[in-house]
Amino acid sequence: MAASSMNGPVLALEQLLVRYPGSSEPTLNGLDLRLNRGERLALVGPSGCGKSTVARAVLQLLPQGSQCSGGLQLAGQDPRLLRRPALRQLRGEAVGLVFQDPMTRLNPLLTIGEHLADTLAEHRPRWRRRQLRRRAEELLERVGIRPERYGSYPHEFSGGMRQRLAIALAMALEPPLVIADEPTTSLDVAVAGQVMAELHQLCEESGSALLLISHDLAMAGRWCQQIAVLERGRLVEQAPARQLLSQPRSALAQRLVGAARAREGGRTPAAPAAAPVRQRWHRAVDGVSLELRQGETIGVVGASGCGKSTLCRALMGLAPVQGGRVLLQGQNLLALKGRPLRRARRRIQMVFQDPLACLNPAMTVGQAIADPLLIHGLASRAAARTRSRALLEAVGLSPPEGFENRLPRQLSGGQQQRVAIARALVLEPQVLLCDESVSMLDAEVQAEVLALLRELQQRLGLGLIFVTHDLAVASGFCQRVIVLDGGRIVEQGPGDLLLRNPQAPITRTLVEACPRLPAA
Repeated sequence: MAASSMNGPVLALEQLLVRYPGSSEPTLNGLDLRLNRGERLALVGPSGCGKSTVARAVLQLLPQGSQCSGGLQLAGQDPRLLRRPALRQLRGEAVGLVFQDPMTRLNPLLTIGEHLADTLAEHRPRWRRRQLRRRAEELLERVGIRPERYGSYPHEFSGGMRQRLAIALAMALEPPLVIADEPTTSLDVAVAGQVMAELHQLCEESGSALLLISHDLAMAGRWCQQIAVLERGRLVEQAPARQLLSQPRSALAQRLVGAARAREGGRTPAAPAAAPVRQRWHRAVDGVSLELRQGETIGVVGASGCGKSTLCRALMGLAPVQGGRVLLQGQNLLALKGRPLRRARRRIQMVFQDPLACLNPAMTVGQAIADPLLIHGLASRAAARTRSRALLEAVGLSPPEGFENRLPRQLSGGQQQRVAIARALVLEPQVLLCDESVSMLDAEVQAEVLALLRELQQRLGLGLIFVTHDLAVASGFCQRVIVLDGGRIVEQGPGDLLLRNPQAPITRTLVEACPRLPAA
């Protein structure tokens, strides 16, 4: 298309201001950013700083009623001035977008092959069906999905595989700009490295620019030439990646780098990434036995697709179980039905890896948190609202009055996850299953949320099963760590021991693939 041959910058933002409806403060406040063809820029900052809003503004995916002013040029055009057909073409061919939440991009009624073929057919109308399928299978292979899975549906994929499909969709038309918004939060470190290598290769082959939105400074430094730091919608620092990571100037960059280095040293608990689910009647979890004591934290680690999320869903009764028992305070949950099962489920709650999947898009944040109390008849509406505000404050969404009336899609990915955590905690369960529950948060907020979980654990005697692929997180946060591979336990022990001396091949792979910051 004409836009792909333009000589100016691929993306140019000048004093861009974005204010969401109902918000008194702008999310982006005078942002300047410029990206030329072939450049790779990482946009980092704490959760809620406006990183994801940049992507939404560029593609004009902002909620209705949002204010968007200032300079905005995408491939030489201002998307705000285009009619819907022209805007749809610009979105498809000038930029490929990888969301942090893959399910917002996938139609549950289409196979993964149909997703790719339909995208290609829309922009390559002269291609025959055989050409479309061949290109779709090639794209699947590039992101590590076997072509035989062409006819599978999104729900048959793990979270990591769904994200790889979303990346394949973004790569399909080889656009001049790729915006990757937290593209690896649902992937284990080994697969994350493969995915980022593919994005890097795409940029190299086609001269595409890459805007990587991330809270992972080590990944940003590994794959991007420049890093820009965003705070409260403003650019506070931009420099070559190695320079910023070794000699940060701004106070925020110094804190982020310090938190990342503390995480690598095992001094501050950090966070995880995604999880999986196997499909059909394959043994996704095969003979797993574990005991969780009051006040104990068990880490469950493994590569994407190993059965971590399936284990959590089986414990919650959300996945069919063909054998074994799940005992909660002596009661076999698998044998309960009706009201007794409902009462028992109050004692075991789950924080899912995908916050939007567990939040009603039509409910405000305050309603979402208070709703479980009302469902179980545990509080009046006034008392439930008071408890909801207290939990918003506890998970760092302060002041609560500024968040309780927002809808989930008016929050950043990290803010959405904190709401999901608050909702899981509102019933004060005895056991909390955390399925990659802080993967979308930057290192500082990760530490805050984990400290909150630890405080609640000590106060309530809460037992935690903490799913992650990050052994650094597991060693700093969990007393014991279990490593899964192919649904089986292949190694277990203290997390710091596994980190220093991994024995199983998958454990060694996870340790070796973990990105590190350059030496200061």
